[in-house]
Amino acid sequence: MQYRRRLRSRIIISFALFGLGLTALFAAATIYLRVRMEDQIINETLTRELVHFVDFKREFPQPDARWSMSLFEAQIVRAGRTATVPFAWQSFDSGVYDIDDLDASGQTRSYKLAVYKDDDFWAYLRFDQASQKLTERQLLVVLVITVLVFALLSLVMGLWLSSRVMSPVTELAGRLRELRKSGTYTPMAPRFADDEVGQLALALDDYSERLTHLVERDREFNADVSHELRTPLAVIASTTELMMGQALPEKAQERLRRIERAVRQSTELTDALLLLSRSERQGPTDGETTDVAQVAEQVIDISRPHLGNKPVEVRLEIEEPLLTAAPSSVVAVALTNLISNAFKYTQTGEVCVIIGHGRVAVEDTGPGIAAEDAERLFERGERGTTLVKGAGLGLAIVRRLCELYGWNVTLAPRPQGGAVATLQFDYRPIG
Repeated sequence: MQYRRRLRSRIIISFALFGLGLTALFAAATIYLRVRMEDQIINETLTRELVHFVDFKREFPQPDARWSMSLFEAQIVRAGRTATVPFAWQSFDSGVYDIDDLDASGQTRSYKLAVYKDDDFWAYLRFDQASQKLTERQLLVVLVITVLVFALLSLVMGLWLSSRVMSPVTELAGRLRELRKSGTYTPMAPRFADDEVGQLALALDDYSERLTHLVERDREFNADVSHELRTPLAVIASTTELMMGQALPEKAQERLRRIERAVRQSTELTDALLLLSRSERQGPTDGETTDVAQVAEQVIDISRPHLGNKPVEVRLEIEEPLLTAAPSSVVAVALTNLISNAFKYTQTGEVCVIIGHGRVAVEDTGPGIAAEDAERLFERGERGTTLVKGAGLGLAIVRRLCELYGWNVTLAPRPQGGAVATLQFDYRPIG
């Protein structure tokens, strides 16, 4: 019984039974058709000859009148004397031939001609095979219909057998879909027999258990790292705030402001990476939204050290105020990667940040990008053919944040040189 439960044995047995049944049915149908056609030929021949005999006796009632079957025409002559033999028959040697000849009504009919020749006699026997030809055509039609019926029967049997054989696999797939909807995984192996499907369910249970442990450890690690980073960052922020309240030289104050901006940026980045690791979308508290233009101003100020002393003009154009339902830390991380990249790679000219109509466009006059690299730059570790700085992670982080919040980010070369990065938000204009 254990062998019969296995999926492989089910397929083998099903196909064996299917082939045996189909072959037996076809053999039975062939025998039935053969017997039926033979009976039909014999019955038609006997009926035809009997009618012909009655007609002959009606015309020649004498007891000694010689009657011959209508299907056969026999003729025998002395060797070489062919006066009464049709000219077309005279050239045939001993054997059986297929010929076409005219019947009494002048229509062409198919015949079998048997010829026998020796030194004494030449004998000819012609058989009318019209009935046989008609029966062959009928047999061909019946066979075609039979093949179609068996094809339909095979389709029905195949569907039934496949559903029976694949039912455990279908059940396994259904349970996986249910588990995906519920979000909680329960072991599936106990629900299936000890066959191939049961082994697959057992492997899925084992994989799910290991994956669950891995995700839990990853979440714990991310939570621990986030918690441990927040403490020193808070200490640095409070210490910086205290020092900025003291009477220090302007250069020292500027350095403290840079430290304060770096701490805020690190905090925002920590929050965003923690959201990505959990794949959780977090909205702002108390129903508040984030002013994108305000965040962009802060990001530009934080990212200015990337410009150094380069002759680059930075412009912020607010065509329309823009709000988005996302934490300011997430918006800041996304804009920081786009704006800081423009600052890094632009050696001269300008960087223009345009806000409005549901999007932020960052245009620069840097070296630009190749069109074929535009989409590939959002992959982790990719830096393109014209960009050599960095680790290739910033744009990948932006793309993941966009996927989490339903935004869209694109990167394209500018016709006049440089590149333009566009971050499309959910459009919520003010006013």
